[in-house]
Amino acid sequence: MTVRILHNDQLSINTEIVKNLIKEQFPEYAGLPIYEFDSTGTVNSIFRLGNDYYMRFPKLEGYADSLLKEYRILPYIAKHVSIRIPQPIKLGRPSDLYPAHWAIYDWIHGEPYDNSRITNHQRVISELTTFIRELHAIGLLADAPKAGRRPLLELNTVTIENLIASAEEIDYAKAIKIWGKLVDTPVFDSKPIWIHADLLKPNILVKDDHIAAIIDFGSAGVGDPAFDIIPAWSLFDNKNRDIFRAKTDVSDPIWYRACAYALHQAALIIPYYRKSNPYFVRQAVDTIKEIISDSAT
Repeated sequence: MTVRILHNDQLSINTEIVKNLIKEQFPEYAGLPIYEFDSTGTVNSIFRLGNDYYMRFPKLEGYADSLLKEYRILPYIAKHVSIRIPQPIKLGRPSDLYPAHWAIYDWIHGEPYDNSRITNHQRVISELTTFIRELHAIGLLADAPKAGRRPLLELNTVTIENLIASAEEIDYAKAIKIWGKLVDTPVFDSKPIWIHADLLKPNILVKDDHIAAIIDFGSAGVGDPAFDIIPAWSLFDNKNRDIFRAKTDVSDPIWYRACAYALHQAALIIPYYRKSNPYFVRQAVDTIKEIISDSAT
């Protein structure tokens, strides 16, 4: 198995480099087996460390900032949410072997969210919305990082360009028409709150018909709650979307901004990862199909 190459200038990492990094920086773990984990994630390369840990190595040097942010905020957030989130164990430093920070976390058993794995959708929706409410209610840190994307109007050109570039996979004309209705949704002008900002299927682990954990807080920080309403389209169909909305009880502007950001995010994913990560692209295509379906109801 080889590490997925998803980006230009992606950092080189393999099992041998990881073994040497462990020996160099954390020799207490040197006796544990190390093997690559085939993750669909786009930010970090993942390696297992024995049965109880895993390691994350940023694919690009710039992505290390998200890992450092996680290392700082995860222990604080974990105190306030009832669903399990990753626990950082050790922070690796840049070296001649690997030029960026990396980290060891505790391993969490579960599978990425997939509707075929769920029989009790209402329970899962209840667990997810409980997590969202708990996260949004956490008190802000003085140095809390900002999260989210630019205002919708500033994303207009790039969104339309990427929708057109996704013509092979989606009905881009319908998608552009929907975007045109959403782009003028009022901007968020209230007090920022803690948000995860990346509640896509790979970051929601399920086990035994429950949410086992919410992972990947690299995009987390304080910002517009709309970003945590994106699961309405990235996870759910029309029926379960209605249940999700009722349980989140968000205002129309938040709902419409969430739909717009879901469409924008999915549009960027499709052409960029078309060849390198088809699984991720299928999820983005499904999201846009749900948005189109939702607009027709």
